[in-house]
Amino acid sequence: MSYIETQREKAVKQRDNLFRDPGSGIFMGKPREFVLNDPSLNLWDGIHHDAKQYFKKYDIQWWKGESGDPTGHLLSSQVACLNHLYYVRQRKDIATALLQKVMPEIVEAIMVEDGFVEFEYIGTKQYLKERGFTRGANCTSIDAAMLGVTSHNERVLFLIEWKYTEIYKKEDKYIPERAKVYDALIKNPDGPFKEGIEPKSLYYEPFYQMMRQTLLGWYFVRNKELGCSKCINLHVIPEDNLELKETITSPGLSGKNIHQAWKKILKWPELYVSIDPSEFIKAAEKLNDSQSWIAYLRNRYW
Repeated sequence: MSYIETQREKAVKQRDNLFRDPGSGIFMGKPREFVLNDPSLNLWDGIHHDAKQYFKKYDIQWWKGESGDPTGHLLSSQVACLNHLYYVRQRKDIATALLQKVMPEIVEAIMVEDGFVEFEYIGTKQYLKERGFTRGANCTSIDAAMLGVTSHNERVLFLIEWKYTEIYKKEDKYIPERAKVYDALIKNPDGPFKEGIEPKSLYYEPFYQMMRQTLLGWYFVRNKELGCSKCINLHVIPEDNLELKETITSPGLSGKNIHQAWKKILKWPELYVSIDPSEFIKAAEKLNDSQSWIAYLRNRYW
């Protein structure tokens, strides 16, 4: 079975015991056994109330959510990101451990806005000149953002893209409206991409998203967003999702996986890091008051 089929089967099997919900919630107009009737149960008990209030406070859009609730879809990557990282918002020790796993030079995590993790982050201004500027909708949003400082007092901003069961078709998303926004940025000689890259090759998912987030990180550094002097694009993808990782959707890119293909076209490939979610979070598994959270993640996702 494919990774998405395996995870869907797992979610349905554990649905009654883990969520105490019969399923058959409505998704795309139809009842689905892998969609909860009560979507708030899709978030871990330790965070679900606070996470909903956070999204309301910052007017953040839920993916396929309604009436202030997240989606009931058990395979939602937005929900997976929150379940893995929302608990970290007020835990400096855990945030520091996670960032040190990615970049050992980090000595401590520091707050982004009012927490050590912020979700659907878009920055303080519209750097890419996109038509919208709403967290989670109509512009380039980062699933989660974290900030760390090195022993040399260098602030490093971590832009986290969280994947779960996603797979992508070889679909060309190049249209004139998008080209007007991104092509010149892709070809900018001072930008993050190597010279000679054909912009059209970056309009295939997941590379289209990766391109926009890489450009956003470049702009963040240029404009000292949150005081940062370096920006790491962190791609969190389950190790077993080979359908995503090993499918090169763009005819203009090549490599044994999407990570290799992407690094080939970057001027600074060290600023792109990929990691499995369990490997990322397990950096904090020996810290105080983390066991129930990690047990939930292990039972549900790992």
